[in-house]
Amino acid sequence: MRIRIRIPQVLTIVALLAIAAVALAVTAQYVFDMQPCPWCVLQRFIYIVIAVLALLGAFLSRSARRVAIGLALLGALSGIASALYQQLAAVNENSCDLSLAERITTGLHLDRILPQLFIAYASCADAAVSVLHIPFAVWSCAMYAVLALLLAWTLRTSMKASRSSY
Repeated sequence: MRIRIRIPQVLTIVALLAIAAVALAVTAQYVFDMQPCPWCVLQRFIYIVIAVLALLGAFLSRSARRVAIGLALLGALSGIASALYQQLAAVNENSCDLSLAERITTGLHLDRILPQLFIAYASCADAAVSVLHIPFAVWSCAMYAVLALLLAWTLRTSMKASRSSY
């Protein structure tokens, strides 16, 4: 018996995983007092963008779906880059003032739109915490990698399906 996985189902799973990542970050902030830095806040935004694009892709036509998947994949790759930068470079900085992450989040006015989610309260060095002895940024990078793999597989499957229908 062959299990048939449909693209909209995978995209819904991607969206749920991305929202779960934000929910875990918010829980860590408000329940366990793990205050976010600008890179953490930027990653929250990237997760939300991925979730929105994945949900749109689940309901769009085939050609528009591929665009949404491609953009979500770019988002996941940018999430990997931001998490790696946070872990490898920003964690050693005492101040995140005027960092790329802060310029992006303030430039988009995220801190004004939804301050409970998008205000950075800690420096990158202060926000460098671990869960199960693994830095939070590494967990985030791993989640982005999972999302990127799912999105790449979905995009490839979508492209193969469109070629075989001609």
